[in-house]
Amino acid sequence: MQASSTDTVPSARPWSFWRDGLGATLARQPLIVLALAVACMPLALMATVIMPIGPMYWDHYIYLDAANRISDGQIPSVDFFAPVGGLGYYLFAGWLSLFPNGHALLLSSWSLMTVTVPLMALIVWDVQKRSAAIAYGLLLPFLFFSLLPFNTGEFYPYPGSDGFGIYNRQICQLLYVLAAGLVFVRGWKTLAAVTALAMLGLLFIKVTGVAAGVILCLMAFVAGRLPLRAALAAGIFFFAAIAVLEAASGIVSAYVADILSLVLINDTSLLPRLLQAASINFGIILACGLLGFILFFNGFSAFYGKIRAFTQKPGFAAFGEAADQPFFWLASFVVAGLLFESQNTGSQAFIFLWPLLLGIMLLSYRQRGPSVAFATIAVLSLSAALPPVAVIAQKSARAWIGAIHNTPLEHHNLKSMGAVGLRDLLSLRTERLRANYTAYRPAYEALASDGELPSFLLYSDFDFQALWLRSADEAVSAIHAFETANNVRFETIMTIDFTNPFPWLMDRHAPRYIAIGADPYRAVPPPDQRVREAVAAVDLALYPTCPPTTARLKLLNLYEPILAAGHRRITLTPCFDAFVRNGIAAKP
Repeated sequence: MQASSTDTVPSARPWSFWRDGLGATLARQPLIVLALAVACMPLALMATVIMPIGPMYWDHYIYLDAANRISDGQIPSVDFFAPVGGLGYYLFAGWLSLFPNGHALLLSSWSLMTVTVPLMALIVWDVQKRSAAIAYGLLLPFLFFSLLPFNTGEFYPYPGSDGFGIYNRQICQLLYVLAAGLVFVRGWKTLAAVTALAMLGLLFIKVTGVAAGVILCLMAFVAGRLPLRAALAAGIFFFAAIAVLEAASGIVSAYVADILSLVLINDTSLLPRLLQAASINFGIILACGLLGFILFFNGFSAFYGKIRAFTQKPGFAAFGEAADQPFFWLASFVVAGLLFESQNTGSQAFIFLWPLLLGIMLLSYRQRGPSVAFATIAVLSLSAALPPVAVIAQKSARAWIGAIHNTPLEHHNLKSMGAVGLRDLLSLRTERLRANYTAYRPAYEALASDGELPSFLLYSDFDFQALWLRSADEAVSAIHAFETANNVRFETIMTIDFTNPFPWLMDRHAPRYIAIGADPYRAVPPPDQRVREAVAAVDLALYPTCPPTTARLKLLNLYEPILAAGHRRITLTPCFDAFVRNGIAAKP
């Protein structure tokens, strides 16, 4: 049957609507896509999503500890030692109050978007006035890296969630925003705002991030891409904000003191760590090295001419033209990335190269058109940019496809922290190891005393992470039972372990001044008088024993002498000992 003209209307309308309506609007307005992406995020936070357990999964419990401390009025660095800045903790605490059922891993990862989304919106707004395609080229990778909470490094062979390196990922995302602004933003006021706010975010997430950001800003300033008035405006706002925060809370000087303490604890040489960072990211470094060589070779004549012009008539403008070379930009970005990655375990390494690489490809195309030289530059640029995308996409796909076979962890006291899944085989292994740890505890204590762990990758082992959760669940039940039997209530609770979510789980309080994220090898300075008094006054100190580890033993040696005089040690559960304060008052 031959269709009439009216028969074609229903099929034509959707296409014309997409072409001339919504589709055309989205093509011209990347900001709408950004707004839609942000608007969809609460869908994953209104209810508690069960996350597949992963290596070093307990790292993100630190944020629960920090949120609980902040709700008690404690200030990071002022009231407790913190290995990083306090911004991430405050953002997490705010999002947790908005989404109390949200999974802590998603909340801690996504809360940085409170800072990065407005800055990215400013960048996209500036760039889309010239090219919506370029704006999308910056926006879509930003959303990809921000929404998928996975690291680029491989630390365990089995798929799972990356619950560690969260503040490192956040630094990389902030550096991405800063790089996009420095390379593509043209309005000096917008550039000043992006630079100042991104640098403040970098400083108060992790100080090594601001060191990398300074390198990017210096390169942009020397090359004339960061105008003097924008640099001055950003600098004035940056230091004014620091002064206001210091005057209001003392957090800046306390943060500096914590950083100096960390420097004294971590006295390893920088060169081996730089070489390690380069080796871990060898593919990206190699691609950037080859790209830098090609850029230098192709642009040598123009560069030499600008050098001669500068020597004949020195001046800042001439120097900026000589410095504004793609190979200098690339070298500075790689150095910044290596410096930051030398201090990391887990991050989204070198994702901030993409805005620069995109700019290099666009410049090459404008200069040379569709040529062999452009194709070479494009291939090398993509070789440096695509590995992080491929790794994160693969890890997220493996984690969630593998989660089909997972069984949710059974628990009674862990709130949203217990919303994890693991395979039945690993669950069985967890129970068998628990029985082994309790039956042969002296053997594991001897192993820890000799400086060895039961497994070289113990903290990455899924069974260790699952056992910690199950042991914590049992410990909370045992604490409640002890309180009922003895008519007492433990108001302040600490752990002689890496992480302390118990005050959050039980709606209690963490003692002041004790380090958060207690890695005794890197992030726990020797206790001063304030720490000694706080430990001595704690109502309950929990010491996990399944299994004894080198770090736990080191922390026990640090705190047990302080607890010995005023506390008695009891066996709380087969996997937890407890130090109970003598003379703790009965409940009213």
